[in-house]
Amino acid sequence: MAASAVDWDLAERVAVRAAGTDPFHRSYHADSLVADFDELTTLAEEQVAATTGLRSLAGPARARVDDRAAWVQANIASFQRLLRPVTNRLEEKMGSGLAAPVARRIAGAEVGALLGWMSGRVLGQYDLLVIEDEDPEEQDLVHYVGPNILALEKKFAFPPREFRQWLALHEVTHRMQFTGIPWMREHFLGLVDGMVSAVDEDPKQVLEAVTRAAEQIRKGTNPLDEGGLAAVFSSPTQRDLLEHIGGLMSLLEGHGDVTMDRAGADQIPSSVRFGQVLRQRRQNASPLIKVLQKLIGLEAKLKQYEQGERFIEVVEEAGGPEQLERAWEDPANLPTMTEIRDPQAWLARVGVAEPAA
Repeated sequence: MAASAVDWDLAERVAVRAAGTDPFHRSYHADSLVADFDELTTLAEEQVAATTGLRSLAGPARARVDDRAAWVQANIASFQRLLRPVTNRLEEKMGSGLAAPVARRIAGAEVGALLGWMSGRVLGQYDLLVIEDEDPEEQDLVHYVGPNILALEKKFAFPPREFRQWLALHEVTHRMQFTGIPWMREHFLGLVDGMVSAVDEDPKQVLEAVTRAAEQIRKGTNPLDEGGLAAVFSSPTQRDLLEHIGGLMSLLEGHGDVTMDRAGADQIPSSVRFGQVLRQRRQNASPLIKVLQKLIGLEAKLKQYEQGERFIEVVEEAGGPEQLERAWEDPANLPTMTEIRDPQAWLARVGVAEPAA
């Protein structure tokens, strides 16, 4: 079997080392996590269905509580699937020259460092990159990163059951979006595959991207604000895809936050405080962390929560919950990133829904 353009084994070792361990990992506090999230994930499915009308077409959700190393391993597998079109082409170009092993190790170390850093911050994640011939039992899982959850509960004196139910609502909402809307998963993966497959390894593209970035800086805008290095070095085709991917992700993240607050409003008295603390946590990162977030596009992702919620607020003011449901009717109805920032443009394009009788 040909070597990959990324040394994935090294990536995993670097990530696990960078992830470190948390003092709660082996404490008695961790014992309740698995039972709680099994129960609360099932409960969240019913609450999300009652709030949104969405029901999964892929069977009941399955929860998995990970430590940081297990989260890294799950995401290494996802990265391998996601980047396969690029790594296959790169491998063909790299061949077996003397520089190839060094390049593979550098790429592996970079991916590992990124995942290791992220593993200390992620609380939950729905992995939707299901490929049926690659151990489906290990996919379509709602992941919860136990040590990070316990650390926040301890640091801010969160009521554990409330906080865990609140997190479960957000992650289960994402699963409902992708498994309850028949076309959503295929559409999203098609966009991502198009983005990855359009990667051009031609150095001229990099030079053109640098020129564009310099021009943006001269105009007083930061070229990293729209999505990190991926946006800066993207081709025109990729930038069009990023416009659609960004709009979709903002909608889904905003919908996740709105549903999380609505579905648990009567059972999670501390939900407002949870939201305030997590928003402050996003904003109060150190200067070095903020630079890293900007470079990898995570800062743009964090903005998606706020922009998506604002979009939903304006849309529902115009036509109630039925208006938002227009977005789920057809991929063509999804907002672009431009429309997320200008909800009136989306309303003008898709039309305002008739009020419910």
